This record gives sequence, structure tokens and C-alpha cells, in this order.
Amino acid sequence: MLAVKDFVKANLYADEEMVIQDALRHLLRGRPDLRIQLAVFQYQQEELSLAKAAEIAGVSWAQMRDILLEKGIDPALGPETLEEARAEVDQLRGYLAGQA
Repeated sequence: MLAVKDFVKANLYADEEMVIQDALRHLLRGRPDLRIQLAVFQYQQEELSLAKAAEIAGVSWAQMRDILLEKGIDPALGPETLEEARAEVDQLRGYLAGQA
């Protein structure tokens, strides 16, 4: 059986993390159902935006919304109050200021 360290020893990858990341990329390419399941899980657990979950799943925003609804998950489609909207704007401004 192959081991991650074998790929590094053969100088095919610089380190074990690179082997794992490449393997995961190929796994998710070949199994789009896993991408969707992962995106749904992360949406529920990590409070991702719908757009980010759609990106992870490899589907459109509308498709991701439909997937969540089919699974009985109510997608958060934006702030519910003006205060929440202002907090989101402030958070985004802070993030963008850190990128400059």
C-alpha cells in the first residue's frame, strides 16, 4: 500500500501536506457529490455565505439555495435587521482596509 511519505521520498512532492492537498483536489473533482456535501456541512457549521458555499460546491448561487432547501436547511439570504446590515458593512470595510 502506498503511503503519503512515499511520494515525498520519491521527490514527487515537497512535503506530505502537498500530497494530501493534491489528492483532495482530485477526489473532489471526481466526486462532485462530496463537494456538495462538504459545502452543505460547512454552511451549517461555519456560517459560510451562500455564495461561498456555492463556490465550494461548484454550483451557482441559485443551485446552492435549492440544494439547501431540498435538505431542509433555510438559507440565510441577508441580514434581517438594519443593525445586522450595518454590522456586515462595518465588517467588510474592516476586511477591505486590511487588504490595502
